[in-house]
Amino acid sequence: MREVAITPQDDRARIATLIVKTREGNRLLNASSIIAADAHGLHTSLPQKDWISPSGNEGLLLLERDLLDQQIIDVHGRKVVRVNDADILVEPVNGHLLLKVAAVDVGSRGIVRRLLKGILPSEALRGLASKFPPKTIPWEFVDLIETDPARRVKLKISHDRLAKLHPADIADIIEELSPAERGAVMEALDEQVAAEAMEELDPKMQVDLVTNMDSDRAADIVQEMNPDAAADLLGDLPPETSEEILEEMEPDERKEVAGLLTFEEDTAAGRMTTDYLALSPRATVRDAIELLRQYEGGIESVSTVFLVSDDWKLDGAIPLSKLLIASPDTLLQELSAEEVICCLAGANEKEVAELFDKYNLLTLPVVDPEGHLTGVITADDVISLLRGRL
Repeated sequence: MREVAITPQDDRARIATLIVKTREGNRLLNASSIIAADAHGLHTSLPQKDWISPSGNEGLLLLERDLLDQQIIDVHGRKVVRVNDADILVEPVNGHLLLKVAAVDVGSRGIVRRLLKGILPSEALRGLASKFPPKTIPWEFVDLIETDPARRVKLKISHDRLAKLHPADIADIIEELSPAERGAVMEALDEQVAAEAMEELDPKMQVDLVTNMDSDRAADIVQEMNPDAAADLLGDLPPETSEEILEEMEPDERKEVAGLLTFEEDTAAGRMTTDYLALSPRATVRDAIELLRQYEGGIESVSTVFLVSDDWKLDGAIPLSKLLIASPDTLLQELSAEEVICCLAGANEKEVAELFDKYNLLTLPVVDPEGHLTGVITADDVISLLRGRL
C-alpha cells in the first residue's frame, strides 16, 4: 500500500481510496471494498482486475504527501503544530470495514513509529512506542492548510472551525504560519472574520498580507475593519497600493476611511473611529434602544450614546447602563451628565492617555475647535497605544 487518501469534498474523515502497488503499477482500490484487517494486512472483496489505474489525484488528499510532516491548525489548542503520524479508526459496518482518520499524532510516539517501521518487528515497535506518552489531536479539531487556491476550492478545504475562535487567537495562529500559509488562510476566511483578525495582527504583518492580495479582496477586508484600524493600515501601505484599495471600496466606507487618512496618526483624530452612537437630546430612551439594535459598528463603541445638536455639536453623553434602567419615554437630555469629558482633534497621544486614566473612561469623544463631534476614541485604542510603548 503506497498511500491512503480521503476526499474532503465528500467526507472529511472517511478513507475513500487506497493506492496499492501491483505488478502492473499503482492501482486505486476503493476503501469500501475492505472486508477484514489482520496481522497479514487488509483484505478486499474486489478482484484485482477491477482495481483502476490512477488518472490524477487532484481531488484526493493523500495522507502521507499532504498531511505527514505538514503544519496544521489545532483549533482546540489554538496553535499551529506539525503532524508526525495519523491514527486511523477501523469500524465494522455491514460486512465491510469503515476506515476513518480519528486523530493526528503530534508527539514523539508518532515519530518513533514512523522512523522504526520496517526496522523493528511490529510487536517490539508497538511496545517501544507505548513508552512515549500519546499526544494526539482529534481530527474534528484539525484545520488543514492548502496554499494552492484551485486545489483548496476543489477539495472544499475551509476554515469554519478556525473562524469560530476569538480574532486575537486567529491572529496568533496566523503569525505562527509561513508567509504563503498566512495568505492562504486569510484568503479562505470570511471577509468579516478576516477583518477582525487583521486588526489584531502586528502592523508590519498587516502590510505584508495586504500587499500580496488582489486589490479587490484587500478592499473587501479593509472595508469590514473598524474605520480607524482601516485608516491606520492604509496609511502604512505604499500610496499607490492604498489608492487601489480605496478605489475598490464601497463609496460610503471609502469616504469615511479617506477622511481619517487626513489626520496625523499620533493625534487624537488619528486614533479615533467614526463608528459611534449619536442622537438628539430631544430623542427618547426608546429611540436610543432602537439605534442600538440597528448599530453595525464596532462593539467597543457601544458603551456610550452621545448627544449632538442639529449642527452636530457635542451636547452630552449617556452611559449605556443609564439607558437600561430608564423609562422608554424619558428624554435623553434628562439622563446626560452635566459635563462631558472630550478632547480636541489635535490633542497628542499623551493627553488622550491621561484623560482615560484620570476619568476611568471607556470612550472619549473628539471634537473640532467649534465643538462639533468628529469621532470617538475607545479604550482598546488606548491599550494598543500603551502596548506599543512597552
